[in-house]
Amino acid sequence: MLLYVTLGTNDIERARRFYDAVLPVLGYKLQRLSDEEIGYSADGDTRSRLWIVTPFNRRRAGAGNGSMIALSAETRADVDAFYAAALAAGGTDDGKPGLRSYHANFYAAYIRDPDGNKLAAVCEKPE
Repeated sequence: MLLYVTLGTNDIERARRFYDAVLPVLGYKLQRLSDEEIGYSADGDTRSRLWIVTPFNRRRAGAGNGSMIALSAETRADVDAFYAAALAAGGTDDGKPGLRSYHANFYAAYIRDPDGNKLAAVCEKPE
């Protein structure tokens, strides 16, 4: 089980605007904010599980090739809303919402944040 995940950013304010617009759609809330990091938690969780940070070594942040974070969505409508919110907030499309071949109920959308980090919202419930 993962304890937390970090994503790098080169502009903490831009990242905050993006994630503040996108993550509430999936039930995440802002938990911690500083000049160097933003922490988000799921509803009812007192610990931040998703961190957006400026790199500790002060070098430029870069998206990892082959890296992606998949966030769980309650419904397919939540996946659609995540995708729409991400594009409206400055993210880019990396896979429109829809069923995928992984299994019969794998409904996902893929986006990249303004720093190029790849995220997915996934609902695995039948509808």
